Amino acid sequence: MMVVGKKVEELIARLAQKARAAGIHLILATQRPSVDVITGLIKANIPTRMAFQVSSKIDSRTILDQSGAETLLGHGDMLYLPPGTAAPERVHGAFVDDHEVHRVVEYLRHHHGDPSYIDGVLEDTQDLGDGRVINESGLPESSSSDVDELYDQAVHIVTDTRRASISGVQRRLKIGYNRAARLIEEMEAQGVVSAPSHNGNREVLAPPPPKD
Repeated sequence: MMVVGKKVEELIARLAQKARAAGIHLILATQRPSVDVITGLIKANIPTRMAFQVSSKIDSRTILDQSGAETLLGHGDMLYLPPGTAAPERVHGAFVDDHEVHRVVEYLRHHHGDPSYIDGVLEDTQDLGDGRVINESGLPESSSSDVDELYDQAVHIVTDTRRASISGVQRRLKIGYNRAARLIEEMEAQGVVSAPSHNGNREVLAPPPPKD
């Protein structure tokens, strides 16, 4: 959602609309309860909501349209809001460790036929179909041939430090200000960073690079 939000939002909405007719159970989860991730269109198509402990009333309202999740205790404590109700129900999620998950997967694999894998999911890069390409870490790559040769290094710096600073990129890469500014603008176009706010700061939208 942070990298290609609009396209993902439209696909989720289409899938949710078909799910009501076909009986598909769709579960969406996020660690970022903000309006640019949990959009109005997604909320309109996902009638059931659950919220774990969040840091503020604003985050709670983003998920449940009301406060309350900020007072939860964590460790599986959650608020459950089924369709057609106004008041959420407080429930507790069960803890399932990795060993139990592996046992369930192993059982399904042996008793329900051979898995059919989509090889494209494991490819290093994926074409999103709108001119943008993402690599194996989920970061966008430019498909144009005139992209700056330092673009990938600049993206790594910004996503690792979580600061979309022109001067920071300029200093780390030892390049001129104008070139660093163009790199940041390219990141904005690719969805790596947000547009500048009223105070000139940008938010880093792409996830941190994988650690070696």
